[in-house]
Amino acid sequence: MPKLVLPELGALCASERPPAHQLVGPEDDLELQSVLGWFRSHPVDALYTEAIGNSIDYVLDGGRTGRFDLQLPTVHPGERASVGAKLEYEVLRVFDLPKVKPLDTVINGSPVDIKATTTGNWTIPSEAHCQLCICTKIELSKNRHRTLLVRTHRSWLQEGENKDGKRGLAAHARDHWSEPLYDWTPLPVNPLRYLTDVQAAEVLADKPGQVKRLLKMFQYLEGRVIPRNVIMTVGAGKDDPVRRAREARGPAEQLGLNLLCGDKVESREVAAAHGYALRPGEWLALRQDADQTNTSP
Repeated sequence: MPKLVLPELGALCASERPPAHQLVGPEDDLELQSVLGWFRSHPVDALYTEAIGNSIDYVLDGGRTGRFDLQLPTVHPGERASVGAKLEYEVLRVFDLPKVKPLDTVINGSPVDIKATTTGNWTIPSEAHCQLCICTKIELSKNRHRTLLVRTHRSWLQEGENKDGKRGLAAHARDHWSEPLYDWTPLPVNPLRYLTDVQAAEVLADKPGQVKRLLKMFQYLEGRVIPRNVIMTVGAGKDDPVRRAREARGPAEQLGLNLLCGDKVESREVAAAHGYALRPGEWLALRQDADQTNTSP
């Protein structure tokens, strides 16, 4: 495919839809600046991190499937692609935005489309050509993400077109005529990804029972905060994994481990004393020491 040569700013856009309009940079796009200003009053990187994490967890469905990594061979490419579809609704939720046609939402009176990709480029549907688009790139191999705000002028879209009229955003437009909502930001890593293949096979096996497998997990992941969804993944398809985690406390103590659960104030206080911010629903295994010997969180 020949390289796309973009017209200069100030030229008329090649869009066939009226009204005719000029190509302007983001600093001269009043609607874009208005939407950008709206986002500036929010902790955008933190909210997007939450939304992406929830979208990934939704697609993995670890509590039913036992999966914990989107790059596992058991995850179909179509499932990875569906993260973007789920993210649209998560973004609306975390920012308390309405779902409004013809695009995805309206911010400060301007229609805005929400796009995401876990591969190379975004695919911009025909109804979003020349509109404002929030474009999120999720790099699974590097555990990071970033989001741009760009007006996807028809003249800035690649010529290749699929049957739905979707086109990719030209790299030059992405790099020079967009505004970052936030720069590259780390994605939380599912703690199960720190296990070796042998350890993961032990923790996620059908046998022995949940308590013994959870105990192995806490041993292998000592000192790492374990979210509730990880407990559910280890007990995928089984009865009440969280209860089984509580039952692992006694055996853990015999191994010199103190299991803390963020549902209890005492556990959160012990975790904080050791430099951990433990939230409700999260678990943490710490080696017992003088400060913990008489603690029963």
